[in-house]
Amino acid sequence: MTTTEGFDAALLDLVLATAEAEEHLDGVARLAQDLSPVLAACGVMARMRGAEITVASSNEVAYALDELQFGLDRGPCLQAMRGGDVVYAEDMSVESRWTPYPALAVERGVLSSLSLPLVARGRTVGALNSYAREPHAFDGDLADQLRAFADRAQVVLAVAMRSAEQTALVDQLHTAMQSRSTIDQALGIIMGRERCTSAEAFALLRTASQRQNRKLADVAAELVTTTTGQPPTSGHFDTGTASV
Repeated sequence: MTTTEGFDAALLDLVLATAEAEEHLDGVARLAQDLSPVLAACGVMARMRGAEITVASSNEVAYALDELQFGLDRGPCLQAMRGGDVVYAEDMSVESRWTPYPALAVERGVLSSLSLPLVARGRTVGALNSYAREPHAFDGDLADQLRAFADRAQVVLAVAMRSAEQTALVDQLHTAMQSRSTIDQALGIIMGRERCTSAEAFALLRTASQRQNRKLADVAAELVTTTTGQPPTSGHFDTGTASV
Protein backbone atom coordinates (compact mmCIF):
# COMPACT_ATOMS: atom_id res chain seq x y z
CA MET A 1 0.00 0.00 0.00
CA THR A 2 2.14 2.86 -1.28
CA THR A 3 -0.26 5.05 -3.31
CA THR A 4 -2.99 7.43 -2.26
CA GLU A 5 -5.45 5.24 -4.16
CA GLY A 6 -4.28 2.30 -2.08
CA PHE A 7 -4.81 4.28 1.12
CA ASP A 8 -8.32 5.25 0.06
CA ALA A 9 -9.23 1.68 -0.84
CA ALA A 10 -7.84 0.23 2.39
CA LEU A 11 -9.61 2.79 4.59
CA LEU A 12 -12.88 2.36 2.69
CA ASP A 13 -12.67 -1.41 3.16
CA LEU A 14 -12.02 -0.83 6.85
CA VAL A 15 -15.08 1.39 7.32
CA LEU A 16 -17.35 -0.93 5.33
CA ALA A 17 -16.12 -4.07 7.11
CA THR A 18 -16.53 -2.84 10.69
CA ALA A 19 -19.44 -1.15 12.40
CA GLU A 20 -17.83 0.07 15.60
CA ALA A 21 -15.84 3.29 15.88
CA GLU A 22 -13.24 1.61 18.08
CA GLU A 23 -12.61 -1.02 15.41
CA HIS A 24 -12.21 1.72 12.79
CA LEU A 25 -9.48 3.39 14.82
CA ASP A 26 -7.69 0.15 15.69
CA GLY A 27 -7.73 -0.62 11.98
CA VAL A 28 -6.16 2.75 11.20
CA ALA A 29 -3.29 1.99 13.60
CA ARG A 30 -2.73 -1.45 12.09
CA LEU A 31 -2.84 -0.14 8.51
CA ALA A 32 -0.29 2.53 9.40
CA GLN A 33 2.11 -0.04 10.85
CA ASP A 34 1.68 -2.22 7.76
CA LEU A 35 3.17 0.55 5.62
CA SER A 36 6.70 -0.63 6.39
CA PRO A 37 8.48 -3.45 8.24
CA VAL A 38 10.65 -0.74 9.79
CA LEU A 39 7.72 0.33 11.98
CA ALA A 40 7.53 -1.27 15.41
CA ALA A 41 4.16 0.20 16.36
CA CYS A 42 1.59 2.87 15.55
CA GLY A 43 -1.04 4.55 17.70
CA VAL A 44 -3.72 7.21 17.56
CA MET A 45 -4.30 9.87 20.21
CA ALA A 46 -7.41 12.03 20.24
CA ARG A 47 -8.92 14.89 22.18
CA MET A 48 -12.53 14.23 23.20
CA ARG A 49 -14.49 16.82 25.18
CA GLY A 50 -11.21 18.23 26.45
CA ALA A 51 -9.82 14.85 27.52
CA GLU A 52 -6.72 13.52 25.78
CA ILE A 53 -6.64 9.73 25.45
CA THR A 54 -5.13 6.90 23.44
CA VAL A 55 -7.96 5.67 21.21
CA ALA A 56 -6.10 3.04 19.17
CA SER A 57 -2.82 1.10 19.17
CA SER A 58 -1.40 -1.48 16.79
CA ASN A 59 0.22 -3.23 19.76
CA GLU A 60 1.26 -2.81 23.40
CA VAL A 61 4.40 -0.85 22.50
CA ALA A 62 2.39 2.01 21.02
CA TYR A 63 -0.07 2.02 23.91
CA ALA A 64 2.68 2.04 26.54
CA LEU A 65 4.60 4.90 24.90
CA ASP A 66 1.48 7.01 24.38
CA GLU A 67 0.43 6.51 27.99
CA LEU A 68 3.94 7.35 29.23
CA GLN A 69 3.62 10.73 27.57
CA PHE A 70 0.27 11.36 29.24
CA GLY A 71 1.82 10.49 32.60
CA LEU A 72 4.73 12.86 32.02
CA ASP A 73 2.55 15.49 30.32
CA ARG A 74 5.19 15.83 27.61
CA GLY A 75 6.39 14.01 24.52
CA PRO A 76 6.45 14.17 20.73
CA CYS A 77 2.93 12.82 20.27
CA LEU A 78 1.41 15.28 22.72
CA GLN A 79 3.33 18.11 21.05
CA ALA A 80 1.91 17.13 17.65
CA MET A 81 -1.65 16.89 18.96
CA ARG A 82 -1.52 20.07 21.04
CA GLY A 83 0.47 22.23 18.65
CA GLY A 84 -0.67 20.87 15.30
CA ASP A 85 2.94 20.35 14.20
CA VAL A 86 4.71 17.40 12.60
CA VAL A 87 7.16 16.19 15.25
CA TYR A 88 10.11 13.97 14.32
CA ALA A 89 12.35 12.43 16.95
CA GLU A 90 15.26 11.25 14.81
CA ASP A 91 17.30 9.45 17.46
CA MET A 92 15.89 8.88 20.94
CA SER A 93 19.31 7.89 22.29
CA VAL A 94 20.54 11.49 21.90
CA GLU A 95 17.20 13.32 22.04
CA SER A 96 17.16 16.19 24.57
CA ARG A 97 13.51 17.21 24.29
CA TRP A 98 10.72 15.90 26.58
CA THR A 99 13.06 14.51 29.27
CA PRO A 100 12.83 11.81 30.61
CA TYR A 101 10.61 10.37 27.85
CA PRO A 102 13.36 9.60 25.27
CA ALA A 103 15.26 7.37 27.70
CA LEU A 104 12.04 5.51 28.53
CA ALA A 105 11.37 4.98 24.82
CA VAL A 106 14.88 3.56 24.35
CA GLU A 107 14.22 1.16 27.24
CA ARG A 108 11.33 -0.19 25.17
CA GLY A 109 13.48 -0.57 22.08
CA VAL A 110 12.18 2.49 20.21
CA LEU A 111 14.85 4.77 18.73
CA SER A 112 12.84 7.12 16.51
CA SER A 113 9.27 8.32 16.07
CA LEU A 114 7.13 10.46 13.80
CA SER A 115 3.98 12.14 15.11
CA LEU A 116 1.52 13.64 12.63
CA PRO A 117 -1.40 15.88 13.63
CA LEU A 118 -4.88 14.75 12.58
CA VAL A 119 -7.16 17.62 11.59
CA ALA A 120 -10.94 17.88 11.33
CA ARG A 121 -12.87 21.04 10.49
CA GLY A 122 -9.72 23.10 10.52
CA ARG A 123 -8.43 22.14 13.95
CA THR A 124 -6.20 19.43 15.34
CA VAL A 125 -8.21 16.70 17.06
CA GLY A 126 -5.59 13.98 17.38
CA ALA A 127 -2.27 12.56 16.25
CA LEU A 128 -1.01 9.52 14.38
CA ASN A 129 2.11 8.26 16.12
CA SER A 130 4.59 5.90 14.46
CA TYR A 131 7.49 4.23 16.26
CA ALA A 132 10.61 2.51 14.86
CA ARG A 133 13.38 0.41 16.41
CA GLU A 134 16.16 2.17 14.53
CA PRO A 135 17.25 5.82 14.45
CA HIS A 136 16.46 8.07 11.48
CA ALA A 137 13.80 5.62 10.28
CA PHE A 138 11.69 8.42 8.85
CA ASP A 139 14.37 10.28 6.88
CA GLY A 140 13.21 8.96 3.49
CA ASP A 141 10.00 8.08 1.66
CA LEU A 142 8.33 6.52 4.71
CA ALA A 143 7.60 9.95 6.19
CA ASP A 144 5.86 11.04 2.98
CA GLN A 145 3.82 7.83 2.91
CA LEU A 146 2.72 8.35 6.50
CA ARG A 147 1.76 11.97 5.81
CA ALA A 148 -0.38 10.89 2.85
CA PHE A 149 -1.95 8.15 4.97
CA ALA A 150 -2.66 10.57 7.84
CA ASP A 151 -4.40 12.99 5.46
CA ARG A 152 -6.93 10.28 4.69
CA ALA A 153 -7.03 8.63 8.11
CA GLN A 154 -8.14 11.85 9.79
CA VAL A 155 -11.49 11.50 8.01
CA VAL A 156 -11.95 8.12 9.69
CA LEU A 157 -11.04 9.69 13.03
CA ALA A 158 -13.62 12.43 12.57
CA VAL A 159 -16.36 9.91 11.76
CA ALA A 160 -15.34 7.67 14.65
CA MET A 161 -15.40 10.55 17.12
CA ARG A 162 -18.87 11.53 15.92
CA SER A 163 -20.21 8.12 16.86
CA ALA A 164 -18.05 7.62 19.94
CA GLU A 165 -20.86 8.27 22.44
CA GLN A 166 -22.66 5.17 21.12
CA THR A 167 -19.61 2.91 21.23
CA ALA A 168 -17.20 1.35 23.68
CA LEU A 169 -14.99 4.42 23.30
CA VAL A 170 -17.16 6.08 25.93
CA ASP A 171 -16.20 3.41 28.46
CA GLN A 172 -12.58 3.75 27.34
CA LEU A 173 -12.74 7.49 27.97
CA HIS A 174 -14.20 6.99 31.44
CA THR A 175 -11.61 4.35 32.31
CA ALA A 176 -8.75 6.47 31.01
CA MET A 177 -9.92 9.50 32.98
CA GLN A 178 -10.34 7.44 36.16
CA SER A 179 -6.86 5.94 35.76
CA ARG A 180 -5.37 9.38 35.10
CA SER A 181 -7.09 10.78 38.22
CA THR A 182 -5.82 7.89 40.34
CA ILE A 183 -2.26 8.32 39.06
CA ASP A 184 -2.40 12.07 39.72
CA GLN A 185 -3.48 11.40 43.33
CA ALA A 186 -0.64 8.91 43.79
CA LEU A 187 1.88 11.35 42.33
CA GLY A 188 0.75 13.97 44.83
CA ILE A 189 1.34 11.54 47.68
CA ILE A 190 4.81 10.60 46.40
CA MET A 191 5.79 14.25 45.83
CA GLY A 192 4.79 15.12 49.39
CA ARG A 193 6.51 12.11 50.87
CA GLU A 194 9.74 12.27 48.86
CA ARG A 195 9.92 16.07 48.34
CA CYS A 196 10.42 15.52 44.61
CA THR A 197 9.13 16.83 41.27
CA SER A 198 6.19 15.32 39.38
CA ALA A 199 8.57 13.75 36.83
CA GLU A 200 10.61 12.15 39.61
CA ALA A 201 7.43 10.94 41.31
CA PHE A 202 6.23 9.41 38.04
CA ALA A 203 9.57 7.63 37.61
CA LEU A 204 9.27 6.14 41.12
CA LEU A 205 5.71 5.00 40.45
CA ARG A 206 6.72 3.50 37.10
CA THR A 207 9.61 1.62 38.73
CA ALA A 208 7.23 0.14 41.31
CA SER A 209 4.85 -0.87 38.52
CA GLN A 210 7.60 -2.65 36.59
CA ARG A 211 9.05 -4.31 39.68
CA GLN A 212 5.64 -5.67 40.70
CA ASN A 213 4.65 -6.46 37.09
CA ARG A 214 1.37 -4.61 37.60
CA LYS A 215 -0.43 -1.85 35.75
CA LEU A 216 0.58 1.68 36.70
CA ALA A 217 -3.00 2.62 37.65
CA ASP A 218 -3.34 -0.45 39.93
CA VAL A 219 -0.14 0.40 41.81
CA ALA A 220 -1.30 4.01 42.10
CA ALA A 221 -4.71 2.95 43.44
CA GLU A 222 -3.11 0.74 46.09
CA LEU A 223 -0.82 3.57 47.19
CA VAL A 224 -3.74 6.00 47.51
CA THR A 225 -5.86 3.48 49.43
CA THR A 226 -3.11 2.44 51.87
CA THR A 227 -2.08 6.05 52.48
CA THR A 228 -5.50 7.66 52.89
CA GLY A 229 -7.57 4.70 54.03
CA GLN A 230 -9.99 5.46 51.20
CA PRO A 231 -10.13 4.38 47.55
CA PRO A 232 -9.12 6.98 44.95
CA THR A 233 -11.71 9.65 44.23
CA SER A 234 -13.32 9.55 40.82
CA GLY A 235 -12.12 11.85 38.06
CA HIS A 236 -14.68 14.27 36.62
CA PHE A 237 -15.54 14.05 32.96
CA ASP A 238 -18.24 15.43 30.69
CA THR A 239 -20.37 12.81 28.96
CA GLY A 240 -21.83 15.19 26.44
CA THR A 241 -21.66 14.44 22.74
CA ALA A 242 -18.14 14.46 21.36
CA SER A 243 -17.38 17.28 18.99
CA VAL A 244 -14.77 17.40 16.28
